[in-house]
Amino acid sequence: MAEAGWVRVAAAADIPEGEVRAMRLGEREIALYHLPGGEFCASDNICTHEYAQLSDGWLEDGCIECPLHAGRFDVRTGKGQGAPIDKDLEVFETRLEGGDIHIRLPG
Repeated sequence: MAEAGWVRVAAAADIPEGEVRAMRLGEREIALYHLPGGEFCASDNICTHEYAQLSDGWLEDGCIECPLHAGRFDVRTGKGQGAPIDKDLEVFETRLEGGDIHIRLPG
């Protein structure tokens, strides 16, 4: 039985290292990141500055750059990395279990 709040979102093998994938879980648009070294992170997929899908942006050095106005977020913490970002990104806890990636959605 799955723990409350945890959802399987993908097989780790389906997301190459250095890539980001978009997915929809209910009403939420999620971005799933595979960082160098095998680390996975997840965040909202919509930029907090203006509506744009972050999964269409550029993942580099642990940051995702919005394709619309080049705002950058740290994918581990959600922290905006300067203008035009004035609101941080929501991030989600992730875990790898038996080759599958799970994320914990809030309440």
